[in-house]
Amino acid sequence: MSLPEFILERRFNAPRELVWRSWTEPDLLSRWYGPGVETVIHKLEVQPGGLWLNEMKYGGASHYQRVEFKEVARPEKLVWLHSVSDENWRVISNPMMPDWPRVLLTTVIFDQDGDQTDVRLVWTPHEASRAEIDCFAGAISGLDMGWGKGMDVLAKLLEELQG
Repeated sequence: MSLPEFILERRFNAPRELVWRSWTEPDLLSRWYGPGVETVIHKLEVQPGGLWLNEMKYGGASHYQRVEFKEVARPEKLVWLHSVSDENWRVISNPMMPDWPRVLLTTVIFDQDGDQTDVRLVWTPHEASRAEIDCFAGAISGLDMGWGKGMDVLAKLLEELQG
């Protein structure tokens, strides 16, 4: 059985090293990840087995994410397991979508093309139930809204950093 995939591809007018840094340095990552919310990065260990503990604050509430890096190949590739968590960083079901996959495998590839960088993000359910796979498949068409807005903010940030 092949799993549904969400694929996002964007080209940035920035060198790969700078784009990589924007995904792996807390002060830069927090400026574009989770557009429209306050992003608080509690921990960011960009290494295999390292954790990214992320809090997104909006509407008077906090929403937590736990990420475990599986593969880090600077500056070409990041692979991680992405989950909703509670405030103690324990993986939980998504309170807004109970059938959302508890774990998503995320792969991000950074390809240099002259003075531009192509980023390809692939999101797939990981060790998911049929209900989780179906929920993810049904949501794919809307996932570009959040990730897409983040990529727009990232493009502006990269412009500013090179300004």
